Amino acid sequence: MSAAANQSIPVLVTGALGRMGAEVIRAVQSSTDCHLVGAVDTTPGKEGADIGELLGLGALEVAVTADLEGCLCATSQAVRDSGPGQGAVMVDFTHPSVVYANTRAAIAYGVHPVIGTTGLSPEQLKDLQSFSEKASVGGAVIPNFSVGMVLLQQAAAAAARFYDHAELTELHHNRKADAPSGTCIKTAELMEELGKTFNAAEVDEHESLEGSRGGERPSGLRLHSLRLPGLVAHQEVMFGAPGETYTLRHDTIDRSAYMPGVLLCVRKVRKLSGLVYGLERLI
Repeated sequence: MSAAANQSIPVLVTGALGRMGAEVIRAVQSSTDCHLVGAVDTTPGKEGADIGELLGLGALEVAVTADLEGCLCATSQAVRDSGPGQGAVMVDFTHPSVVYANTRAAIAYGVHPVIGTTGLSPEQLKDLQSFSEKASVGGAVIPNFSVGMVLLQQAAAAAARFYDHAELTELHHNRKADAPSGTCIKTAELMEELGKTFNAAEVDEHESLEGSRGGERPSGLRLHSLRLPGLVAHQEVMFGAPGETYTLRHDTIDRSAYMPGVLLCVRKVRKLSGLVYGLERLI
């Protein structure tokens, strides 16, 4: 490894052959202060292949592996003498069914997790935060890496002070496994920090098709999910009051929009002593 690489941040990517994982690898390779040390993916027939060649980046001398724990162990051992705040980082874009186990494994091996996979339950998130604090391994669970989305969420939280009726709609590509999106849930949580209830019933509603009115949270906020090919990631928050509506919307046109946020987290997560939730905690 070169002297420059020794000074840069070692990054392991899980879900390396997925659309987001591949974009992260391209961003890491384009950065001046990060380098790729591992590529984990379970796609059949790809194990052992050079991840760079698979992604059209040329040989990177990093082989695809399905063995996450083995990769974490090797990565941890490679940086064990690097000192506080100088460890390796795992960026995870996998699947809701494995993200909890992946995150817990990274913390156990002393590798700082940056989690872009959504679908963690509140109980799982609380457990990971406790485990992270006990292990003194900083991490970040980020429902959305877009700075524009953080601004939308802050605007929605501010507008919630003045409007008693609001509904949220998130739209994603039809390969997204969880619904509603973690970003949409996070937006609702920020709006709910006021402690108020929303959408007081004015009629006795009846759905002729169950779910037509979306999912209702205890606060009364309703969340709607759309899945269609051609979409990337989009969210709308609509407020209503007598005589007016107020709509906030964010559209992600290309996954490259997330990469500045991903790299920001990679650079900051090693200085944390626990697990944070949300990009706004780091900017």
